[in-house]
Amino acid sequence: MRIEIWADVVCAWAFIGKRRLEKALATPGLADAGAEVVWRPFRIDPATPDRAIPLEEAWRDPLVDAALRQCAPGLTPAENRVRISRIAAEEGLGPPWGAAWRAGSHDAHRLLHLALEHGGGALQNEVAEQVMRAYFIDGDDISDRRCLGAVALRAGFVEGAGLLDAGAGAGAGAGDRGVRENLLIGKARGIATSPTIVVGDRALAGAQAPEVIADFLAGCLADGGPGREVPAEVRRLRWAESLLDQHDPLGALTLLRPLLDEHGEDVNVRRLAARGYFHSAQLTRAHDVLEQLIVDAPDDSYARLMLGRTLQRLGREKQAAPHLRVAAAMTPEFA
Repeated sequence: MRIEIWADVVCAWAFIGKRRLEKALATPGLADAGAEVVWRPFRIDPATPDRAIPLEEAWRDPLVDAALRQCAPGLTPAENRVRISRIAAEEGLGPPWGAAWRAGSHDAHRLLHLALEHGGGALQNEVAEQVMRAYFIDGDDISDRRCLGAVALRAGFVEGAGLLDAGAGAGAGAGDRGVRENLLIGKARGIATSPTIVVGDRALAGAQAPEVIADFLAGCLADGGPGREVPAEVRRLRWAESLLDQHDPLGALTLLRPLLDEHGEDVNVRRLAARGYFHSAQLTRAHDVLEQLIVDAPDDSYARLMLGRTLQRLGREKQAAPHLRVAAAMTPEFA
């Protein structure tokens, strides 16, 4: 059974949730289930600055203060920190406990991605442990690649520091594309909380109690695991469609890129790409895809509708009119 944890390593509940998952996996019936834990990226603070700042300074920012109050309604940020420290201690985390920096987690997620890629789930899980220990117990700045290099060594990921620095001078660095793509996949799948435990298509949001997690995992096992495997291409197509429905056409096009490269003749892939181009104002690209699409599939009323609207936005009303008329004749609700 593969268990995915979608979480941000700068989220205290992710570390607490890790301990609770470990307790759940030690219960009878799950201890021998052969579970593989895989960490996936999530961002709780996309506005984190590139260079870390001391948390004491960050807390004086009214926007940060307001965001923290939304996380724990009815509690001040200070009261919530005390509450989380107490809960962390109950799970064997600290003292000491508490982050010292408002630090970006992107490079930490790159390190986790690289650990999975080069050493598998067990190594990645240990890297996650050491990253969060560095942040919440040692008070380290995990946006600093030197810190992450030391973390990688402690986790037994000897080549981690070198891999993390690979290509960093010329671009975003190794693992960057994988992290950014997984962030989009998480968004497409509706992941909205750190942590969220996912098995197949079933999800459990939040750092739930060990017994709740155990019941969830037992239910997944009783249902036969993750369920019928959907082809990777179909999953990716569905994720891209979900991002379009969430008004993220550029994200949808990012997920579609491999499908366009490998299955560029598929009508569904092209139709979805045309939608992405249209809604991201790449009208010439949308026009070119749609024009060929109605040649290959002349009965596709939706493609005709989109082509007509694309031509309208390009200021070519005369050329748009016949396509819109045909689309309306074929599908009256398009009128």
